Order: sequence, then C-alpha cells, then structure tokens
Amino acid sequence: MNDQKLDRGKQWLEQVLTLSGVRTTVGTEQPEGAATPANYWLTIDPTSLTPGQKEQLIGTNGATIDALQYLANASLNIQVEPDLQAGYTIELAGYRQQRSIELKAIADDAASRVRETSQEFILQPMSSAERRQLHTFFDSDASYRDLATESRGQEPDRRLVVKLAQVVDGE
Repeated sequence: MNDQKLDRGKQWLEQVLTLSGVRTTVGTEQPEGAATPANYWLTIDPTSLTPGQKEQLIGTNGATIDALQYLANASLNIQVEPDLQAGYTIELAGYRQQRSIELKAIADDAASRVRETSQEFILQPMSSAERRQLHTFFDSDASYRDLATESRGQEPDRRLVVKLAQVVDGE
C-alpha cells in the first residue's frame, strides 16, 4: 500500500467535501478482499452526516458517489507519472459493498437466463463503473467461463450484454 497515493486521495476528498459544505472525515479502511495494489478505498465517515447528507452524497442510483469517484480518479491521475497513478473507490455507509452484492446477484441472474435460453440477455442501463464491475465479475470468475460480455449503446442508455462465449475450434 502506497501511503503517498492514499494520503493524496484522502486529502483530495476531504477538501472536496469541505468545499461542498460537508464537514466529515475520510478514512482509508478497505473491505476484506477489496485491497489491490493499485486501488485505494476512501471511506466517508457516515457518523458525522445526517441521513439527508448521506442520501445526497450517494445520490439517485449512486449517481453522486459515482461522479465523486470519477472526479477523484480523473483529477488525481491527470498529468501524474504512471507509477504515481492509482485507482480510488469512494465508499459511504456500506453503499459500495451492498451494491457489489446486488451486482453479483444481477450477474448470476443474467448468467442463468443466458444458459437457459442460449440467447443474449441485455441488462438495464447502468453507470460505466457498474458495467465495468460486471465485466470484471464475468472475466475473473471461473463459473462464468462459458459466457462473454460487451457494452452496447450510447450514454446514458449504454447497457451490458451477456451472451454465450464463442467456442473456438480446437479448444
């Protein structure tokens, strides 16, 4: 874990929150199994926020927290040497962990439908971060080896498509 990268992310998020009129602290606790060498979790302390503030920071369907996360990654990595770049995940009140569980259930449901029908299954529109997370589930989980994913359409109506993987002769 690179303390310089982590501190840079923490300071950036605390400053953005302060400038937004939200007085809270940012921790760096990572959920078990979430730590990777190039990804750092920035956890907004929910205990100092009102329910309304939490709701606003997460936003409808996670839009605000996704936007904050996008801004963090874009602004903290622009014009930075590649070895100093990092990925940042912003968490608030367990939202990311809970949404990850929900996305895994969506992936499992889509996989079942594709296997039952042999037809592609198109998911509802979702943010690029959530589509990327679903692509990662399908790419990294051995139980999905018979399936492939792609994104189709234009924002804000871009969708993840799950389909049977093409079988290559000789494999």
